[in-house]
Amino acid sequence: MRYKILTLNQISSRGLERLPAARFEVGAALERPHAILLRSADLNGKLIPDSVLAVARAGAGVNNIPVEELSKRGVPVFNAPGANANAVKELVLAGLLIAARNVCQAWAFARSLPGDDEALEEAVEAGKKGFIGFELPGRILGVVGLGAVGVETANAALALGMKVLGYDPQLTVQRAWQLSASVEQAVSLDDLFARSHAVTVHVPLNDATRHLVNDARLALMAQGGVILNFARAAIVDNEAVVRSLDAGHLRAYVCDFPAGALKDHPKIVTLPHLGASTGEAEENCAVMAAETLKDYLENGNVRNSVNFPEAVLPRAPQTSRLAIANSNVPNMVGQISTCLAAAGLNIAELLNKSRGEYAYTLIDADGVVSEDLVGRLAAIEGVLAARII
Repeated sequence: MRYKILTLNQISSRGLERLPAARFEVGAALERPHAILLRSADLNGKLIPDSVLAVARAGAGVNNIPVEELSKRGVPVFNAPGANANAVKELVLAGLLIAARNVCQAWAFARSLPGDDEALEEAVEAGKKGFIGFELPGRILGVVGLGAVGVETANAALALGMKVLGYDPQLTVQRAWQLSASVEQAVSLDDLFARSHAVTVHVPLNDATRHLVNDARLALMAQGGVILNFARAAIVDNEAVVRSLDAGHLRAYVCDFPAGALKDHPKIVTLPHLGASTGEAEENCAVMAAETLKDYLENGNVRNSVNFPEAVLPRAPQTSRLAIANSNVPNMVGQISTCLAAAGLNIAELLNKSRGEYAYTLIDADGVVSEDLVGRLAAIEGVLAARII
């Protein structure tokens, strides 16, 4: 079978190389695609063909994808966690240094100076007192969210001589292994804000994280604090930040999201969404997304999905593979096994994993699986999607 993959953005050629033409047709104008590969294109409110088996984003956030709608159809949504982590980490550190040393404001001051070199030197000596900053060693950085970017940022801040507080109630074992033992755990968000000189946020945007940085938490920080946001704009309440800056409580806000209320404020530096804007990050994200999509279409394996559990099963030789997405309810595996037994098929290998409301099953069956059997499996109440690979 030759799979059709619809691209909705320019995807790095290094990623597309992972999809050989003999097995994949890739293009921006394909009808009835088997999968969609995108970066920032917004699928919310758009008609997604029923032929689509998977959606992959060459990036981390998936707010531009209707994840819940696709989950109900049994369609996994993939992202590329960690592929752009170094790029974002470097920009966070740059933002921290920009805030600590008033770099952008000082540069703007120097560029505005008139006169000859003698006049410039005199103006510089008179004006530099207005840009006195602070050094990082000994300061405390609070890191909210210890995924790939948060962990790299925390470890890098330690290397710069800072003390680091981390907060992430959903810290994974994988990230915990990567995190330096010198990072101290904050017991709550309020605890982290109260003890940090600077706070950087690295969490997805959802109902729980919207305006995570707000009036109450800013008030907990000591005077002269810095907020860094290279995650999502709405995680920070812009009006609360402006109020704190104008009151002289907060020192600086550096973010990746220009807005009318922010871009001209003298204590705010807004960058044009540069977090993952490096050639290396774009290539890494494209490669990871393409490889994940390829493995799912060809083998049914699920890796890096935001809505279905990780499920990887080596192919058993001389078998037919079934991939089934279903609601996470009792007796689903029993019903599926009974259906295969009624068709006279023996199960050579089976893997069933669940995640929240959804589950995913891979089965390698001895013999040939008919399309009629796939149809009967799909008709079981609770099965969201079923296919033979």
